[in-house]
Amino acid sequence: MSLPVKPATGRASKAIIGVSLKMYFGYGRTLEWCREVATIASAHPAVRSGDIELFALPAHPVLAEAAQILRHAGAAAGAQDIFWEDEGALTGEVGGKIIAEVGGQYAEVGHAERRRIFGEDDDVIGFKTAAAYRNGLTPVLCVGEPVRGTAADAVRHCIREIEAVLNRAESLGQAGRTIVAYEPQWAIGAAAPATPEYISAVVTGLDAHLRTLPGQAHSRVIYGGSAGPGLIGQLDSAVAGLFLGRFAHDPNALKTILDETGARIELLAGTGVHA
Repeated sequence: MSLPVKPATGRASKAIIGVSLKMYFGYGRTLEWCREVATIASAHPAVRSGDIELFALPAHPVLAEAAQILRHAGAAAGAQDIFWEDEGALTGEVGGKIIAEVGGQYAEVGHAERRRIFGEDDDVIGFKTAAAYRNGLTPVLCVGEPVRGTAADAVRHCIREIEAVLNRAESLGQAGRTIVAYEPQWAIGAAAPATPEYISAVVTGLDAHLRTLPGQAHSRVIYGGSAGPGLIGQLDSAVAGLFLGRFAHDPNALKTILDETGARIELLAGTGVHA
């Protein structure tokens, strides 16, 4: 069973900001982005203190170098996918053993694109989640309803996905800290995210349920799906942070989001609410 990942300060972070670069950047552009983000992170008080857990998920070939660049700035890197076996005659796949060996600390699982394009179901995602736990990686488990309905409908749909995946991982003897990325499929790639009220209602329900599950006491829920600057300050404290895509391709936009997240942490601290 993997242990909860904590910042260098030894305490749990108050907010989580993750970025998936998908397949938009080439090798050189990815490293340039990482260097720019590392410069921002190393000077950002909330990242340096460990209040913000910052990570990026580049393409596999760039992971080792990206992890080294980001690690020195108090941030981290991970993989956008992971295979369910650690090694073997599995042409083209990348397992958790090598992801961890090159410095990866996270593994994204269950994204809607993996479900839609590659046909991955809850069982496959559960096997991949178990592989992340087994190799000391934090799985970033993406869940989300395909069409917009009520917040209650979304909570029910996402709880079914979470339980199916984590139950499969647990059946393999694996559990640990999980970052659940709530990404309603209808908001991915849209012009705007879901409304703050809708996000807060869904994530509050998911957060409350997640913490009741075995081994998930340290797990958190973040929001993705066209998330960008201006959003984090409008969300309920149950929303631990954001999972970013294209709106973080500009490092300056990411800096704005980190600043907004830091301000939110201070505001919640002033009201006695843990971020």
